[in-house]
Amino acid sequence: MKLSLLTAYLEGLAPLAYEEDYDNSGLIIGQAEQEVSQALISLDCTEAVVDEAIAHNCQVIISHHPIVFRGLKRFNGKTYVERVVEKAIRNHIAIYAIHTNLDNVMNGVNERICQTLGLTNCRILAPKNGLLKKLVTYVPTDKAEQVRNALFHAGAGNIGNYAECSFNAEGTGTFKGNEDSAPYAGEPGTRHYENEVRIETVYPANLESKLLMALFLAHPYEEVAYDLYELTNQHQQVGSGMIGELEEEMDEEEFLFELKEKMHAQVIRHTELTGKNVKRVAVCGGAGGFLLKHAVAAGADVFVTADYKYHEFFDAEGKLVIADIGHFESEQFTQQLLYEIIRKKFTNFAVRLTEINTNPVKYFI
Repeated sequence: MKLSLLTAYLEGLAPLAYEEDYDNSGLIIGQAEQEVSQALISLDCTEAVVDEAIAHNCQVIISHHPIVFRGLKRFNGKTYVERVVEKAIRNHIAIYAIHTNLDNVMNGVNERICQTLGLTNCRILAPKNGLLKKLVTYVPTDKAEQVRNALFHAGAGNIGNYAECSFNAEGTGTFKGNEDSAPYAGEPGTRHYENEVRIETVYPANLESKLLMALFLAHPYEEVAYDLYELTNQHQQVGSGMIGELEEEMDEEEFLFELKEKMHAQVIRHTELTGKNVKRVAVCGGAGGFLLKHAVAAGADVFVTADYKYHEFFDAEGKLVIADIGHFESEQFTQQLLYEIIRKKFTNFAVRLTEINTNPVKYFI
């Protein structure tokens, strides 16, 4: 199949609009229209991973971390990034990254951590705002259902666990077309009164062009009347980190032992234990120190994340336990998540997990 079919599906689940400003998710190397028959999935894209793709005739590598974060000025093979890019291009291997956009969706990296730890009642720890907008349009009464259905099909009206959400109010609209008009009702040059329905619905901002196209195709008017509003509401399904609860509370040492086992961690760096039982747990794959205040505010007993610096551990101030399990360890199950996502959608497409441990951090025990 064409690579664009695969990437469009992934971006439907984790839109690029949801990535952080510093990130570089998406198709980094390759052409959207190139044919692919097999993909290799890895947390990182290293030279060894590219060699593995070559050996197994994989035309695309799907990695969590982007191999390129910043612009490259030279391609002389002096850095591993340059060598990876050069080798992939020479061997016609595409590289696609699905990074913080997969971190920031409900069914992404952090939900997989929650599942691994057996957490329930999970929700986004720090929902993002500025991602939602509202569409208001005015439709003849007999065409209102037609337009509503088109908007819902295009992705509007989803709020949390509810779909097809809208507000509808009846009223009277007026219009008078000029001599070049072809009005849906009434005659050019004459003011017309039409019974209309005002339809309001919320939608993700990244779907705006798709939504407007659906509106224009379904709406009977020659000139469609509509308004777009920016919202400051939080998007409860998109954001950083997650928080959930253990089925049964346990003491801190018991929890750390289970955390180490379940997350296959070599070591856990943590703050001083508080002496309280653990029930509510916040998680963030990768470097999640910026979420500490959110974890505290949400009443977490433990915050599981990675990449904490020495002085940052002091910020816990005895309010909770920070448990740093390592960057690779916190995100390692992302590979299996991507494998399952792709296999479920494309049952006849060959997908393989890398056999290479790309963790650059080694432990002397």
